[in-house]
Amino acid sequence: MASPRRNSIWRVKPVDVILKQGGETERSLKRTLGPLSITAMGIGAIVGTGIFVLTGVAAAKYAGPGLILSFIVAGIASGLAAICYAEFASSVPIAGSAYTYSYATLGELIAWIIGWDLVLEYAVGAAAVSIGWSGYFTDLLKSLFGITIPQALTASPFSGGIINLPAVLIILLITALLVIGTSESSRFNNIMVAIKLAVIIFFIVIGAFHLNPTNWHPFLAFGPGGIFRGASIIFFAYIGFDQISTSAEEARNPSRDLPLGILWSLTICTLLYILVTAVLTGMVSYKQLDVPSPVSRALILIGLNTAGSIISIGAICGLTTVLLVLLYGQSRIFFSMARDGLLPAFFSRIHPRFKTPYLSSILIGIIVAAVAGLTPIDVVAELTNIGTLTAFVLVSAAVLILRRTQPDLRRAFRVPFVPLIPILSILASLTLIVSLPLVTILRFLIWLVLGLIVYFVYSRRSSKLEMTHSS
Repeated sequence: MASPRRNSIWRVKPVDVILKQGGETERSLKRTLGPLSITAMGIGAIVGTGIFVLTGVAAAKYAGPGLILSFIVAGIASGLAAICYAEFASSVPIAGSAYTYSYATLGELIAWIIGWDLVLEYAVGAAAVSIGWSGYFTDLLKSLFGITIPQALTASPFSGGIINLPAVLIILLITALLVIGTSESSRFNNIMVAIKLAVIIFFIVIGAFHLNPTNWHPFLAFGPGGIFRGASIIFFAYIGFDQISTSAEEARNPSRDLPLGILWSLTICTLLYILVTAVLTGMVSYKQLDVPSPVSRALILIGLNTAGSIISIGAICGLTTVLLVLLYGQSRIFFSMARDGLLPAFFSRIHPRFKTPYLSSILIGIIVAAVAGLTPIDVVAELTNIGTLTAFVLVSAAVLILRRTQPDLRRAFRVPFVPLIPILSILASLTLIVSLPLVTILRFLIWLVLGLIVYFVYSRRSSKLEMTHSS
């Protein structure tokens, strides 16, 4: 007879079972990623929408030049969570990110909630980023080649068009890359990341010769509170490092490479954000940055039109890599949940040649392409923030729980100063959650209720743990 724990919504999936499952050749992924590719994947996800789009809005409306401090605050919150992620990634090196970690420590219901949360986070984030990509792409075509795509093909029906065709096409192209194989999409990502970093460094160097220190005054234009309001908005700029952990099952040496990839990518991106923000707010007044393309706009405002076009190319590369990692992470979450029986089993099928979860990738690609092409996504984009912050809270709590319940578990990387670091991570994430608009929190709660209905109607009964321990 199964124990109440095993048959309850709080049943956990033992770590040894998780690790064994990752070794099943029929339902396991091909290990092709090294530390460089994993770090590049993290940078590819992190450096994108935040630095190319949200920086200007946050400076103009919330923090002024003090946005530099906002990035530091958000970076600290992300860094605390990153340390907790690194311990889990080294201990449970299986695809699934926070979903898998929660299943091993907090129980099936919490794992379902975080998996359902990540499905929303990645899908909404990918759709929003693809719309931004479309805007940069159409602007570049017009400025460099004089080609103007009709509005009917660059806007959703709710924005005066028929379909945002460039957004749809880039989603489908990235989906095709992910189906072909992780190593192929990883090479593409590495190239895009290299171009993006070169363009960002180009902006920092060029901008440094056109600084006007008077633009940094007043530094705290919106007062000390603006620092935290700015941090809650530009937190989107740090989303991405957690998605590195979805690649655990495809890393050649996950116990070593995942912690390194997480910490390296976060450190590099934090330094870039600080430098770009300092240069951006030093070149022009923060009041002039409330535009979708603040980095290129700043160069144009000081008469550097050619440099602005170069930055646009970098923005396109940057947003492309964000799309790649968002769609990658989304398909791996679906794959992991289906392998556990919480979603239909066909989502866990591996392509016999490419060794990728191709059905998950194709379904996600089609849905996200439809949302991006037909829906104005900006209103719900903040759901990405609350979804990620919720994952941070749960992962940080799971570190504390696993240290107590499984003290002898092999940990290639250990969070220092436990319980202080996990507790600080939880508090920092909760602080940013309550700083978000109330409507965003309400929308997240509605999505959560829908997920609970799916869980109790389908997933709880279909769970492989349920079937194993009830027999």
